[in-house]
Amino acid sequence: MRAVIVAAAVAFLISLFGTPIAIRVFSALKAGQPIRTIGPQTHLGKRGTPTMGGVAFILATVLAYVAGHLALTTLPERQIAQEKPTMTALVLLGVFVFCGAVGFMDDFLKVRKRNSDGLSAKGKLLGQLLIGTGFGIAALYFPSTNGQTVASEKISFIRDVSWLDVGKVGSVMVFVFVIMAMSNGVNLTDGLDGLATGASILVLGAYSLIGFWQYRHWCGDNDYVGAAGSLTAQHCYQVRDPLEIAMIAAAAAAACVGFLWWNTNPARIFMGDTGALALGGLIGGLAVATRTTLLSVIIGGLFVIITMSVVIQIISFKTTGKRVFRMSPLQHHFELAGWSEVNIVVRFWIIAGICAAIGLGLFYSDHLAVMG
Repeated sequence: MRAVIVAAAVAFLISLFGTPIAIRVFSALKAGQPIRTIGPQTHLGKRGTPTMGGVAFILATVLAYVAGHLALTTLPERQIAQEKPTMTALVLLGVFVFCGAVGFMDDFLKVRKRNSDGLSAKGKLLGQLLIGTGFGIAALYFPSTNGQTVASEKISFIRDVSWLDVGKVGSVMVFVFVIMAMSNGVNLTDGLDGLATGASILVLGAYSLIGFWQYRHWCGDNDYVGAAGSLTAQHCYQVRDPLEIAMIAAAAAAACVGFLWWNTNPARIFMGDTGALALGGLIGGLAVATRTTLLSVIIGGLFVIITMSVVIQIISFKTTGKRVFRMSPLQHHFELAGWSEVNIVVRFWIIAGICAAIGLGLFYSDHLAVMG
């Protein structure tokens, strides 16, 4: 627990005090966010607000992970097993950083061209595809000494579903899909001050709790297995490096809290695609690593709802020539309906919190059912 708290505290402080530095640097570089003229007119006043702020919480999370590992050196021997960086950390932080790099390229091109046309949609999808494939292979083909891999060959809900065995190649494809879906889901949710940041905090917070709970009931913990006596695979969690998962999720959530101090309305800096793609990639990686791939649809329900609003709008317009929403993504529909930006953000945060709570409830109810 100490390592998780240390990682979260360090991430929060670095992000809280580092984001103003990012604001000054990107302002000096004239890295202002271009605003689409076809969007809500209220957004035109945000033109020139520095973007690429995701760099701040990405860096804070990585440094906090290092600090968390330093804290592990003072923990009991049972916990030292995860003292060294693991493949789980490589996959999760790798997806986080590299998806952020794709977003950074997009933001850089927008700033350089002085318009909202950055990296092409095909370019972003190709980047996400390559990242998902590379780290998906690492997650499936590099087991630990006990044979455990970061990802599973089975589709998971709260645990692996035994009859949904897709094999290694199929699992890599699932990994790619989850990373791409979550990255674009968070990216579509971005657009109002603090919306994507606050929603991500709730989802990452949920995954930090899931990771720590799995660590306390881990099949790889010989002390827990020994104390439980006749323990079956259903009584513990067959995941790899759950303490790493909890540390990274908690650090990312806390870093986002520090960033939200400056990102809330009126935002002094935007996360940009740098932050949105990075957060989505990390959330997707956490879903796979915790064996909660299908449950992530509920935990990250707000991202799913907003993504579906875009899909519905496109299908409706192409098939009938009519729009279901005044504008998509969904948050812009409510802007044009007269809702204030703050009202939309707070109400969407409530939805995100409800979704995360339902997901945690389902996760815990499974444990109660098994142990009961």
